[in-house]
Amino acid sequence: MEIDQPIARARRYEVVTDEKASGSIYTPAGLADFVAAEMIREWDGVQTSPLRILDPAVGEGELLASLLKHIPSHIPVEVHGFDNDQRALETATTRLAAAHPQASLHLAFGDFLEFTCGSGSAGGLFGSGVPETFDMIIANPPYVRTQIMGASTAQALADQFGLTGRVDLYHAFVLAIAKCLRPHGVAGIIVSNRFMTTKAGATVRRAIRERLHLRHAWDLGDTKLFEAAVLPAVLIAEGLNGSARTTPTFTSIYETKDEPQSKAESVIAAVSTPGVVAVPDGRRFRVQRGLLDTSREIDGVWRVATQANDAWLATVDRNTWATFGDLGKVRVGVKTCADRVFIRSDWETLPADERPELLRPLTTHHIGRRFRADGALDARQIVYPHESIDGKRKTIHLEAFPRTQKYLTQHRAVLEERSYVIEAGRQWYEVWVPQDPGAWSHPKLVFRDISEEPCFWIDLDKTIVNGDCYWLVCDDPRREDLLWLAVSVGNSTFIEAFYDHRFNNKLYAGRRRFITQYVEKFPLPDPTTPIANSIITLAKRVYETAGTPESDLIQTELDSLVWASFGLEPHRS
Repeated sequence: MEIDQPIARARRYEVVTDEKASGSIYTPAGLADFVAAEMIREWDGVQTSPLRILDPAVGEGELLASLLKHIPSHIPVEVHGFDNDQRALETATTRLAAAHPQASLHLAFGDFLEFTCGSGSAGGLFGSGVPETFDMIIANPPYVRTQIMGASTAQALADQFGLTGRVDLYHAFVLAIAKCLRPHGVAGIIVSNRFMTTKAGATVRRAIRERLHLRHAWDLGDTKLFEAAVLPAVLIAEGLNGSARTTPTFTSIYETKDEPQSKAESVIAAVSTPGVVAVPDGRRFRVQRGLLDTSREIDGVWRVATQANDAWLATVDRNTWATFGDLGKVRVGVKTCADRVFIRSDWETLPADERPELLRPLTTHHIGRRFRADGALDARQIVYPHESIDGKRKTIHLEAFPRTQKYLTQHRAVLEERSYVIEAGRQWYEVWVPQDPGAWSHPKLVFRDISEEPCFWIDLDKTIVNGDCYWLVCDDPRREDLLWLAVSVGNSTFIEAFYDHRFNNKLYAGRRRFITQYVEKFPLPDPTTPIANSIITLAKRVYETAGTPESDLIQTELDSLVWASFGLEPHRS
């Protein structure tokens, strides 16, 4: 099978700094030992002769060194591997040959994905067009996202491996590894944890469950095991062999401020100790171990299922009337792809006869505050050349707005650098992602993307929301009062607990991501109950008194009411 050239180039980047571009993030020794030990734990002891091992992205050989160290010395071993970094490959060869002279080494300069697809030639490993299989595959595939790879390479990978959405290079590696693992063989794979909870990861989640027998997954969260800003996960899987599948075990570890219940000598050691664990550098981690839950969907979001978690979520489900997504579509704000032209905070410095007519107030995360934004913090406005006519978005004719036309024309060269706008059949002066012009005048629920604590507010000022925030309006204008219920739930400590029970996906420093696929699933209590009516009334009062001590007191009362509306006591997990 002939592989598309963009795939062949997927890992051949000119090194700049260049971990980000090449995806080369070498594995710490402690993590390599952990993966190797877990692989041996799952190994059934059955082997070909010799035992055939593969690392598809060798680097300097840390993973192979750890795995060979864990394999009994009397077992004959044949080691295969690939890498596109000649220097690293030479280092790995020298290192492994010295430490494990009994192993037969076959490390090749080349691209694993090419060989998996049958177009490689190094050593004839996949010369027949059908990959050979291996008893053990240990891997830390490169992490290279679409915007780094380029659209053509990403699309080629998507087509070749049946991927959808925002493709990362490691997605393709995982599927290729599944293709090369023999029945009853064991794979240990270090990947980014993003695929576990994102829409783009759905294809990979499905493929892992369909093409491998997943035995255990570890979400290593914000442990900072890598120097780079990678939130890693480890997968231990068995090759499909016709035996009955069992539900995989799932462990997560995330930093917490809670009081420790035990101590561990390292983060890796803490992974095996459920509860709140302290490590020598002063950090504390909450370790949860249970079964993998995907909400009975093969490509569903991954989370830890424990008796306590399941009971807590069951209580929430019983008291859930609808979700945020039922109110309306959660959208990201506008994206101009030329902010320095469209967005400014100094429009008043222009003479009145040069100031664009199409200026609109802009909401950004800079003014975001709970319940009510503080517009005094940032006076940005946006030139917004779009309107809604008969419910359809239209681009405004500049001739009708001479000052706007003059201003944008002055910057035409910059705007036309956005070639994709013109190639898409759009006007050169359009906002790339303008969203629905007709929705801006409606009351909106707006919220920040990344925040340690949730930050939701109501916008009654008909502003346009920038791309650093998300927003929604009620599909049914008669039910706009429900936004006050939503903003109360969104700002509560209850929703922090719900997020951690349902998604448990954090960035560093305890920051959560409030993105569409999470927020649309946030629950709402029955609005017809007395407690919900009280919540709505108090939320409006908080908005009116924003920034005052009275507002703070009301928010404390609101928080307790939100917990009670879902049949729970505050902060009980």
